[in-house]
Amino acid sequence: MSEILVSIGSFILVIGVLVTFHEYGHFWVARKLGVKVTRFSVGFGKPVFSWRGKRDDTEYVIAQIPLGGYVKMIDERDEPVDEADLPYAFNRKPLATRMAVVVAGPLFNFILAVFAYWAVFIIGVEGIKPVVGEIQASTRAEQAGLRSGDQIVSINAVKTVNWDSIGLELIEGVLDQADQVTVTVIDENQQEQNHYINLKGLSADLSKGNIISNIGIHPRLPVWSAIIDSVIKGEPAALAGFRPGDKVIAVNEQGIKDWRDWVRYLRKRPGEQVQVSILRDGETRQLSLVVGNKLNDSVSYGYIGAIAKAPEGIPPELRSVLQYSPLMAIGPALKKTAQLSLLTLRMLGKMLVGEVSVKNISGPITIAQYAGQSASIGLVQFLAFIAIVSVSLGVLNLLPIPVLDGGHLMYYL
Repeated sequence: MSEILVSIGSFILVIGVLVTFHEYGHFWVARKLGVKVTRFSVGFGKPVFSWRGKRDDTEYVIAQIPLGGYVKMIDERDEPVDEADLPYAFNRKPLATRMAVVVAGPLFNFILAVFAYWAVFIIGVEGIKPVVGEIQASTRAEQAGLRSGDQIVSINAVKTVNWDSIGLELIEGVLDQADQVTVTVIDENQQEQNHYINLKGLSADLSKGNIISNIGIHPRLPVWSAIIDSVIKGEPAALAGFRPGDKVIAVNEQGIKDWRDWVRYLRKRPGEQVQVSILRDGETRQLSLVVGNKLNDSVSYGYIGAIAKAPEGIPPELRSVLQYSPLMAIGPALKKTAQLSLLTLRMLGKMLVGEVSVKNISGPITIAQYAGQSASIGLVQFLAFIAIVSVSLGVLNLLPIPVLDGGHLMYYL
């Protein structure tokens, strides 16, 4: 119940911040360019709170349904306008003014993303160094010659400091329709080597799984105990009766040392039924589990739909921290926002031609879940989530669709 409340509260907070910034962009530019605004509403439906500005006579509203908002400007196309207000009517303004007012909303979403990433880089982004843990047999990574213990330092000469940056570079390589990417590593002998990973036929569709796993790389992670933190409803672990807090101690009478050992065992047994010994509330119990079956480049592997309980902190040898001073954080924040904006636009293009599933566009329920999860993890993750959604909102609103800002721009042109 508490998780649901956190998700709902985080969702309302995220949507509220995004909508307020977006509509404030329209509002601020309209006011600066001499357009009279009669109402600024965050949310739709019946007003919950409202007040009127003393100097501008604008009605400020917080409404019941927090899924959007609007700025109402005087406009002869909507209703009669007093003669004294005609110079301030939106429809009477020059084309450049009307376009500036429309673009301001999405622009403020991009500005919000820059500020969010700026704060993230000042606080510091803690992650796991991109050291290869295991290479799956008969995959692109194995064919390229990558080995366990290799630390990936760059892809196509772009520095990679964590696994997130590697995922982004791989996705961009696929979107560029590149035949291959150059992966530079430092091996366990501290020698720098280049490997060439084949990208032909690889999909950038995020609904088909993690692109790093899809090429056969499993990151080297801190040693995690085989303790289950959560199970996904409807997946094999949930169907077998696993619960959060269960510790896996053996499978088919073979001892399990840690989570990696457990995953390695399961991946080799897709579709098989196994007997699992667990420790629950101090007692040993037996569960019968049918391992799920997934495909990666036509290679079958097992999974169960359970998430491990993460250890406290990351060992120094695997820990990476990306942190800047307030002044130096401006550049990376701008770069990250621009990179994410272009990536979002390109993914939308792939969706239009059917190369990427529309499942990559998350609805309100999924956004609420992610908002709750990021809020629970910490401030940095929550700010990064706000930045990602803000960029997506900015890009989507610029599309030439009638009900969106981009549609209004097309109408004016």
